[in-house]
Amino acid sequence: MPLKTLFLNPPSFENFDGGASSRWPATREIESYWYPVWLAYPAGMLEGSKLLDAPPHHVSAQETIEIAKGYEFLVLFTSTVGWHGDHGLAEAIKRGNPSIKIAFVGPPVTTDPDRALNECPVIDFVCRREFDFSVVEYANGKPLNEILGISYKDADGVVQHNPDRPQVEDLDAMPWATKVYAQNMDVTKYNVPFLLHPFISLYSTRGCPAQCTFCLWPQTLSGHAWRKRSTDDVAAEMAWAKQNFPHVKEFFFDDDTFNIQKARTVELCAKLKPLNITWSCTSRVTTDRDTLKAMKDAGCRLLIVGFESGDPQILKNIKKGATVERARDFVKDCHDLGLIIHADFILGLPGETRESIRNTIEFAKQLDCETIQVSVAHAFPGTEFYDYAAKNGFITNDVMADTGGHQMAHIEYPGVPAEYVMEMVHRFYDEYYFRPKAAFRVVWKAIVNRDVPRLYVEAKSFMKLRAQRNKASRKMKEENALKAQESVSMNA
Repeated sequence: MPLKTLFLNPPSFENFDGGASSRWPATREIESYWYPVWLAYPAGMLEGSKLLDAPPHHVSAQETIEIAKGYEFLVLFTSTVGWHGDHGLAEAIKRGNPSIKIAFVGPPVTTDPDRALNECPVIDFVCRREFDFSVVEYANGKPLNEILGISYKDADGVVQHNPDRPQVEDLDAMPWATKVYAQNMDVTKYNVPFLLHPFISLYSTRGCPAQCTFCLWPQTLSGHAWRKRSTDDVAAEMAWAKQNFPHVKEFFFDDDTFNIQKARTVELCAKLKPLNITWSCTSRVTTDRDTLKAMKDAGCRLLIVGFESGDPQILKNIKKGATVERARDFVKDCHDLGLIIHADFILGLPGETRESIRNTIEFAKQLDCETIQVSVAHAFPGTEFYDYAAKNGFITNDVMADTGGHQMAHIEYPGVPAEYVMEMVHRFYDEYYFRPKAAFRVVWKAIVNRDVPRLYVEAKSFMKLRAQRNKASRKMKEENALKAQESVSMNA
């Protein structure tokens, strides 16, 4: 039997969605949780293992420590924002169970394994990039010095970096994430405001060939090599999931980018259509109308689309590989076909100015997508964006989140203070959602989807956070004005 293994997406800030769940770790404006898909694969390969997704199931740190006492091996998925808390939790778990072996996986330990091992001595090893087979081999008894893709300290305390592990190519040989969910999780605990509830997310591919400079996962975890499951394997899992989760209203393909290859997308749609399921996915604006129609005909309801910016120069700076003109055509095609769009935007990307921020806000209103998410640009270590920002001295500090886990601006360009970018994120939401047309659409969708109770809870949460932010913004402005007056007085 392998080591009794606990795969952990750790507890953190309240409503924090990070680690194995989210590509953009932060506490959301409205409580949201993604599935820990990355942890599901190795969990499905180890008999007797457990996948504990603490945040959505509201499992506390103390409860996690108690649960870990019953295991021999812990695999913890950490995030840049959650690193310090995860570090402390691992130490507490080790005190409660001194014999347990601990491995950390995730972007921070991929980009700086030496720091991870030196800062947190209770870690036995870390896995760089894809970790599925590395942790499974260890649980099955393979010595550390023979496991590819890991870093560890030898008997003399010297950090050793084993050769990289080749990326997983045969994705059909991997377990089905949905079977692991059925054994370990309550799917009703997962909420994303723009997806039907309850929903389930999974992958049909790994990796993304796009070169976006800010994007964390392709540069630190999944890689740029695009690997795909066979359409037969995906369709078979969806048929199984439909039968075993009859109460689930929607399935979401959380691939880095779902519809990169037209022929494969159309082929998969032909196999999903007979299942009569509702599903959604990620998409790039380069997807043509014929592909979008095939998706719609096969039950696709919604697309998550990273528009990022409405300023042409910003799109070039981040190597987005798309234009504002193409984005407009894409949105028109989607709306003509009846596809809903959740649009993602980022403020504070390389070259950002006050004018480019205004361009993006106006661009978003022109597109008029059903829902939006606005994020602050975070320069995560391991990304090209981080290297650019560090080289040019644009990183004001390493604090990406406040004490509650909410995103904070930590990039500052000449003439664009970090506080201004943060303020414009809040204004972006206000200008977008407080338009009569947008507000009516949100309410109408909730009525149609019989989701009014959830909308009420989410609206209360959003308005409460909005009031808190407005109060904090006023306080910051008053403090800055006072400092300016003091400076003038001192100079006089």
